[in-house]
Amino acid sequence: MQTQIKKWGNSAVVRLPATMLAQLNLSVGSPVDLKTEGDRLVIEPSLNREYKLSDLLEGITPDNLHESIDWGEAVGREVAA
Repeated sequence: MQTQIKKWGNSAVVRLPATMLAQLNLSVGSPVDLKTEGDRLVIEPSLNREYKLSDLLEGITPDNLHESIDWGEAVGREVAA
């Protein structure tokens, strides 16, 4: 099936036919993952993923590490003693 990329505000969108969504058991608002494979755009239903803290921490680099933020003193029970 061929379709077109359209402009919607500041974004680009691709309309998906209702029959295709139904075939994939998707609906408006369903989470999907986008990726490229070579010169192809792949749209897949998002899977419920479990993340490990160690895997997430491995992704932190000096380039994407933000500075520490001083939020002030605790005002409630934010910090357990």
